[in-house]
Amino acid sequence: EVNEAMLTGESDLVQKEVDALLLSGSFLASGSVLAQVHHVGADNYAAKLMLEAKTVKPINSRIMKSLDKLAGFTGKIIIPFGLALLLEALLLKGIPLKSSVVNSSTALLGMLPKGIALLTITSLLTAVIKLGLKKVLVQEMYSVETLARVDMLCLDKTGTITQGKMQVEAVLPLTETYGDEAISSILTSYMAHSEDKNPTAQAIRKRFVGEVAYSMISNLPFSSDRKWGAMELEGLGTVFLGAPEMLLNSEVPEAREALERGSRVLILALSQEKLDHHQPQKPSDIQALALLEILDPIREGAAETLDYLRSQEVGLKIISGDNPVTVSSIAQKAGFADYDSYVDCSKITDEELIAMAEETAIFGRVSPHQKKLIIQTLKKAGHTTAMTGDGVNDILALREADCSIVMAEGDPATRQIANLVLLNSDFNDVPEILFEGRRVVNNIAHIAPIFLIKTIYSFLLAVICIASALLGRSEWILIFPFIPIQITMIDQFVEGFPPFVLTFERNIKPVEPNFLRKSMLRALPSALMVVFSVLFVKIVGSSQGWSELEISTLLYYLLGSIGFLSVFRACMPFTLWRVLLIVWSVGGFLATALFPRIQKLLEISTLTGQTLPVYGVMMLVFTVIFILTSCYQARK
Repeated sequence: EVNEAMLTGESDLVQKEVDALLLSGSFLASGSVLAQVHHVGADNYAAKLMLEAKTVKPINSRIMKSLDKLAGFTGKIIIPFGLALLLEALLLKGIPLKSSVVNSSTALLGMLPKGIALLTITSLLTAVIKLGLKKVLVQEMYSVETLARVDMLCLDKTGTITQGKMQVEAVLPLTETYGDEAISSILTSYMAHSEDKNPTAQAIRKRFVGEVAYSMISNLPFSSDRKWGAMELEGLGTVFLGAPEMLLNSEVPEAREALERGSRVLILALSQEKLDHHQPQKPSDIQALALLEILDPIREGAAETLDYLRSQEVGLKIISGDNPVTVSSIAQKAGFADYDSYVDCSKITDEELIAMAEETAIFGRVSPHQKKLIIQTLKKAGHTTAMTGDGVNDILALREADCSIVMAEGDPATRQIANLVLLNSDFNDVPEILFEGRRVVNNIAHIAPIFLIKTIYSFLLAVICIASALLGRSEWILIFPFIPIQITMIDQFVEGFPPFVLTFERNIKPVEPNFLRKSMLRALPSALMVVFSVLFVKIVGSSQGWSELEISTLLYYLLGSIGFLSVFRACMPFTLWRVLLIVWSVGGFLATALFPRIQKLLEISTLTGQTLPVYGVMMLVFTVIFILTSCYQARK
């Protein structure tokens, strides 16, 4: 039986006989298959569908999408702005062609948020490397950012909360017709002929080995949709092995007791009806033979991990194919807070499941289709979801989740479609993965205003420069006041080393929404200070008879100093190494600004007796304004 849900959207099992066609993109749900490959690469059915739908998978990064919006806006205005600035400088102001091109290009380059885009990619790559050193394989780089926004983590019980190392604890006969030896003989024959390889089957096979008493006529492998498998044995009848509530019409008291102990329970049953492979259903004459109690030890450290995730405002849900009573009992032992909030999904409709998805904590007897439906419902409710799993029954939900995390010991099909693979198959690694994503996003949001200052003031100054042509007099026309080498030198000490170092800090607080809007608002006061500085210095300098070199020098110092105010804010609260970082940045800026050869390159000089007092007063006022606006924004 195969599941073609990733191709058709329908999660029904599709039976495949000999010579049937298997489509790429489907996965094996039960049984085994030997296939001959006819098409590869672009000729595959799944590849053709993907080619029709889209050629490139879009990048799932809110930061990059926000920056794309900004770049899209600036990209539309760059050509008209560039032409206007160039013609204004060349024709109206009469500046030589080389100087006109240089001044105009500075404004255009400043509008593009290229620095933060590069730093975002660098930070994500760093996170990929760090997670790799911790034995976590990141198969999609931008999933690290998605992890930072996860507020709902859906867990598969087996192999996640539990160790996935099952063992048969007890076999309890339920009829006097078949004793211990007869039941053992039936289970030995069943497991010898069965090709089921799930953890439960492996545990039973390990317990029941020996001489095969019955030969097999036909076999229906176990399916996570049906929750049972069957086998027709010669001289005995059709043997069923699966969940008691899915095979029997009445409850077995012994099964309830085992479930409350946190054990997985299977029923071995017998029928004389022939096995129907095309329409599998439980027979009317089924007789329970024995109850199998299977234990799966709780993973060490699971309770601490669950508590820590909950303390970090991450919602938790358990989605399992096991009986909900079993899952609830295990969840209680593992320290799961809402262990008593559970539902048996085999007894409710899809509509009821959707209505209960947000409020219920534990979902038992969930089919693959229902797992996917739960994830879809949580996403529609506004949650960013992550899903952990290890079996083919988790594939649909893993594909639907915003971020999928699988165990390396799980099925190969899950590893191929997952965003992240835990190479140690240890659930206790999940918090560190989530918080590595938070580190990247929070730190990028923290230092983003430093980069956006230049974007805002470049745009505003470009508008003012273009508008100044309407004043009608050549001496009143404002030319963009900076040249590229000045911006590059300042960026080295403001946008370069400090933000890069700060992105490595540990920052695991929940991610704030509206990244771009908040970053722009934090950058706006500093950008307005730069614009005011340019207008004020140009007006005062012209009235006081300052030279162009003095005006350029004062503006250079003001631009760098205003940028350092944002660096100081990003470094708060101050620590020893943060203070050293500030000292290095400010010291490097002053050293280069005072070095004669570099001054010539930057087209500046040293602050004079006329410009130094103006610089001091303006920076004092700007510092007070910056502190007040920062405090106001922090309260908001």
